[in-house]
Amino acid sequence: MFSAAITGTGVFTPEHTITNDELVVAFNAHADLFNAENADAIAAGTVTAKPHSSSEFILAASGIERRYVLDKSGVLDPTRMCPNLPSRNDDEPSLMAEMAVDAALQAMAQAGRGADDIDAVICAASNHERAYPAIAVEIQDMLEINGFAFDMNVACSSATFGIQTACDMIKSGSIKSALVVCPEICSAHLEWRDRDCHFIFGDVATAVLVERDEDLQGPHFKVKSTRLATQFSNNIRNNNGFLRRTRDQMEDRRDMQFMQNGRKVFKEVLPLVSKHIADHMSDEDVQASELKRMWLHQANKTMNDYIGKKVLGRVPEEGEQPNILQDYANTSSAGSIIAFSQYSADLESGDVGLICSFGAGYSVGSVLVERA
Repeated sequence: MFSAAITGTGVFTPEHTITNDELVVAFNAHADLFNAENADAIAAGTVTAKPHSSSEFILAASGIERRYVLDKSGVLDPTRMCPNLPSRNDDEPSLMAEMAVDAALQAMAQAGRGADDIDAVICAASNHERAYPAIAVEIQDMLEINGFAFDMNVACSSATFGIQTACDMIKSGSIKSALVVCPEICSAHLEWRDRDCHFIFGDVATAVLVERDEDLQGPHFKVKSTRLATQFSNNIRNNNGFLRRTRDQMEDRRDMQFMQNGRKVFKEVLPLVSKHIADHMSDEDVQASELKRMWLHQANKTMNDYIGKKVLGRVPEEGEQPNILQDYANTSSAGSIIAFSQYSADLESGDVGLICSFGAGYSVGSVLVERA
């Protein structure tokens, strides 16, 4: 049996940012319009008035300060409150493929690999732009990679599930390398008109190159072990399933966009993830004192702080549990990979770290790595 290693990463970041202050101005203007249009129903008690948001509320609730998005004007239009992502012709590349290719080329360059060195492409993301043909096959074609490709969706855990899938194929000998790409257009499935969640998500794409750990010359991370778990819950969901282009293309149902029961998610996910990581480390005989870094899913700062403290048995020190949430917001499956990409180069040979993602499903995936 072979072993696997992560040899390169890449991050595509959109050019547009939306700060909390900008988002609040747009949301509050939208709330005022809604309340004015529904004044009689609100007075009669048949419709609930929309409260204002604030930058202080967003920061306290999430730790987010800004987010990157593919389209800024549509989100900040109080009469629209969703991105304007025009449909593309069939002979044009999809948005997801375009983003993923950018990140993939960065990962390939970092590893010093070309298309001929890659056997498979896995596109792992929360929402896919279309049902078929697979976005992964389109990415494979654009990169001129031989072999095969397929899509997978495990919501916010898609990256770690994709990494284990790639590692398992490498260990079995069926392939020597795979690109795991996570293009996340989260702005398109977020309900920007809901105060409880209008600040959560941003857009981004990541790529991880996983290769057979054999005669590797450059810096890399040996994959020591992977572990996945799922437990059904309806507390985080999106009944739409695919990207929603414009408001008038779909029935205006609240459950067709991102929804969550935040209190139940906190109560149920935190112990699930903490125990998953602790059990994984115990089974691999990795002590908390040996863990140099944790790259956690970037959903909420309070959640990450709780998990870090439970796993380490103390408050994480500066740099042990890096957050990118304040700059990128929640980017679903891509979050832990952004953190890994930006905060891993300083680790020394033999240092052990853990990548962990968790989310809807519920799902949780962890990857123990060692710097080499």
